[in-house]
Amino acid sequence: QLQLVESGGGNVQPGGSLRLSCEASGFTLKHYTLAWFRQAPGKEREAVSCSANGSGGRTDYAGSVKGRFTISRDNTKNTAYLQMNSLKPEDTAIYFCAATYSRSHYCAFDSNQYDVWGQGTQVTVSS
Repeated sequence: QLQLVESGGGNVQPGGSLRLSCEASGFTLKHYTLAWFRQAPGKEREAVSCSANGSGGRTDYAGSVKGRFTISRDNTKNTAYLQMNSLKPEDTAIYFCAATYSRSHYCAFDSNQYDVWGQGTQVTVSS
């Protein structure tokens, strides 16, 4: 069974940092393109960042998080991460990781292209 499990969410003050983890089981994450999405109350799900697999695989970020968030992987742990710095109240949302098997060096922000999803972890940025 292919599974992704997110962790690391929580409450943080504006300007603070969090690191989200996304642990894969049932498959080898390094062969998959991975993305982080988020959904705030009353809003549609939006892409935050994505990472293509393999050496030279590209990463991409939504404009709203570029320069503040960093996506990474630890293949030895079959886990991906989203380091979030300089958090803002508008970053408050449920964060999901998603994966799809792909040999492309490019990744997409289209959620329809991802077929393995985690259950989500809540991030709340508030003073």
